[in-house]
Amino acid sequence: MFMKKILLLVAFLPFCLNAQNIKLPAPVREGGKPLMEALNHRCSLRSFVGKELSPQMLSNLLWAAFGYNRADKRTAPSALNKQSIEIYVATPHGIYLYAPKQNELQLKVKGDYRKQTGMQPFVGTAYMELIYISKTIPVNTEMLYADCGFIAQNVYLFCASEKLGTVVRGSVPKEELVKILGLSNKNQILLCQTVGYNKN
Repeated sequence: MFMKKILLLVAFLPFCLNAQNIKLPAPVREGGKPLMEALNHRCSLRSFVGKELSPQMLSNLLWAAFGYNRADKRTAPSALNKQSIEIYVATPHGIYLYAPKQNELQLKVKGDYRKQTGMQPFVGTAYMELIYISKTIPVNTEMLYADCGFIAQNVYLFCASEKLGTVVRGSVPKEELVKILGLSNKNQILLCQTVGYNKN
């Protein structure tokens, strides 16, 4: 029993070390609710508790959002296969960039900036806020938002399957986030999405 506790502590240690990158466990690509059932339960929720997501849940969610399901293709489509959207993850410990090929969270800013990702009262109450950012200035902004919508819907369906709450948000203080993240003028903040356990 003692050794089992030690192994569990070691497994979760990367999540305790806030000032470094976090290596995620391999995503589980099977299971979950059938598609039609997940669609039936898909909804937007705005009432959350701050309960932490496990490393496995976080890995599965981010892979479902925009991970690699083939050698060079992703779980969500993108115009001309540009794959130009990056997912930043704001947690109580910092803001991380999701690196799907390495399957890790790369620390960008230390500190809790969840409330700075939105303007609604519930923002910052959930464990995690996703920030969708383009890597380059797009030629066609409409298609970029369409790509972002595909990713956000993947998150919605995953949350419906795993009994998590989520809501995508367009009311985002973009200028403030640009300063916090130190983004260049090539980057464009598109949308944010709250993810966490439902309060009710």
